Amino acid sequence: MEKVTKVLLLLKNMIYESTGPLEAVRFAKYYHKKGLEVTIVLWGPMGVLLGKEGKVGVINYEAQVKECLDMGIKFLVCGLASKIIGLKESELIDGIDMVPSSRIADLLLEYQEKGQLVISL
Repeated sequence: MEKVTKVLLLLKNMIYESTGPLEAVRFAKYYHKKGLEVTIVLWGPMGVLLGKEGKVGVINYEAQVKECLDMGIKFLVCGLASKIIGLKESELIDGIDMVPSSRIADLLLEYQEKGQLVISL
């Protein structure tokens, strides 16, 4: 088995004032500091909301996401899930890429085939 060099974190549910999104960010920062390449995939109609700019709430999710982006952690948003809820690419936090759902499916195969780490939160 190959050494783990990449981590794919999947966030499907963005529930306001919950720890799920913060756990994804915390894991991402931890693995990044260990020298691993980290990509967070926001998918499902609720998961993609973490990538939306201008959310309000007690927890400042946007600052957490921007900190990760500044560190070099990649964020991908599922285009299909975004379309379902009417989220446009122009509404995303700068630095987050919207990709087709087939790209996410391909990433899952690629990481699995190469023995890389995949975590679903």
